[in-house]
Amino acid sequence: MKNVVVTIARQYGSGGKTIAQMYAQKHGIPCHERDILRLAADDSGINEALFGEVDERLKSGSLFGISKKIYTIGDLIPPSSPDFTSTQNLFNYQAKVIRELAEAGPCVFIGRCADFVLADKPNVVSVFVHAPKDYCLEQARERTAKNVGDLSKFIARTDKFRGDYYRYHTGHEWNDAKNYDLCLDSSKLGFEGCVEAIEKYIEVRFK
Repeated sequence: MKNVVVTIARQYGSGGKTIAQMYAQKHGIPCHERDILRLAADDSGINEALFGEVDERLKSGSLFGISKKIYTIGDLIPPSSPDFTSTQNLFNYQAKVIRELAEAGPCVFIGRCADFVLADKPNVVSVFVHAPKDYCLEQARERTAKNVGDLSKFIARTDKFRGDYYRYHTGHEWNDAKNYDLCLDSSKLGFEGCVEAIEKYIEVRFK
């Protein structure tokens, strides 16, 4: 199958984003992450800044304890509703963009619960990239000026946010292997090895 879409969720410092970009570049296909916010803003007419502000509010944890807002396909709130710019609807528009991009052709998605949003698509391969704490810390240290203590806390907060965000919008646990087709330890395989593992999985599954 040529039209394979890959979704990659990842622990901070595991190199999941780099692996996604490497796979996309190797196969000459788009890699989507933050651009989804801009495309969702263009599609909805909602200011792009609101999408970023919601992410920051979610990071504070102030919304996660209220209730889950599990995404349902096609669930868009009309502009006439007072909930048009709600957290739920901003995610709905991101999901709409993700589904449209996946329909347009092969591509890679980083985060954004793309695996859940596209769970009904037979051509989607969902991947979770993880690694031991020390490895993630070492990888993160190479890209930041934070001291080790602060960096360790930053990694823990980031992964907690990703888990909370995923649970809030999907009702599932972000780091549960059952949610993914493939779980890869980047510390054992290396980045190139992870790319090769994804390719081999696709080769076997869609032969």
